[in-house]
Amino acid sequence: MTRRLSVSVERFPISGAFTIARGSRTEAVVVVATVEEGEIRGRGECVPYARYGETVESVIALIEAQERAVADGLSSRDLLDRMKPGAARNAVDCALWDFEAKRSGQPVWEMLALDAPAPTTTAYTLSLGDPESMEAAARKAAYRPLLKVKLGGEGDPARIAAVRRGAPESRLIVDANEAWRPETIIENLAACTAAGVGLIEQPLPAGEDALLETIDRTIPICADESLHDRAGLDALARRYDAINIKLDKAGGLTEAVMLSAEAQSRGLAIMVGCMVGTSLAMAPAMLLASRAAYVDLDGPLLLARDREPGLHYEGSLVHPPTQALWG
Repeated sequence: MTRRLSVSVERFPISGAFTIARGSRTEAVVVVATVEEGEIRGRGECVPYARYGETVESVIALIEAQERAVADGLSSRDLLDRMKPGAARNAVDCALWDFEAKRSGQPVWEMLALDAPAPTTTAYTLSLGDPESMEAAARKAAYRPLLKVKLGGEGDPARIAAVRRGAPESRLIVDANEAWRPETIIENLAACTAAGVGLIEQPLPAGEDALLETIDRTIPICADESLHDRAGLDALARRYDAINIKLDKAGGLTEAVMLSAEAQSRGLAIMVGCMVGTSLAMAPAMLLASRAAYVDLDGPLLLARDREPGLHYEGSLVHPPTQALWG
């Protein structure tokens, strides 16, 4: 019997809208790779991201190009040499791991010699808006212990202060999505310090972040768009204190596990993040949570509906995936 690779596109409505510095959307469009042999089926989900030059069509084509290799017994390790980092490789990689777990009866975390996944607290994202709407959103989410605040550049000090008023007890992460500029970064850093922010994610555009080498700060700065996989670590020296590992950027769980180990060996803190997707995309990333100082796997919480079965969330506490979902 031969393994077969297939690909599908699914759409999930977002609850309201999800807005960041680069725009707003009302649905999550995900691509799912499936590896099957007889009754055994493994799945992996990815989210094509225009910021990295990806479209749904281009990701589908890259996945379909692996059909013969999968039929011939392609492994996750081999996949690293066959495909570049990105969403397509992530979907195939996670599908292969899920397939192997279901074939062997051994969970993926054991095969990768990782700690057993445990319930963990995830950040909850507040979309970009005017200070008044963000304060209202923060007040509504103030019971959550960790909030991730999307910022947009001009006017961010007012937004930061408004969120802190709305959620005086929550820990805060801010994510500028490359929207700050050299002439505003000092003012924005001061506003974050005044609000007791714990982490600042990607303040300056990737490729234009050398200024971070010279700026004194009391708040750790985390690379997101500036880092995809291990090949980019050398460029981060003296600029960042942490990295956001997303499986869609790294190109799968295989690379993400190695990236997390290499980053920790260099003294970088780990954040495990996600695109806006379903529980199927979050499940593999849960295996990295034990290595992370911050976990941001709230994608399903932002959707109007998740897939079934999905991850179990109790407020901001997310539980490990069941075998029926993944791994």
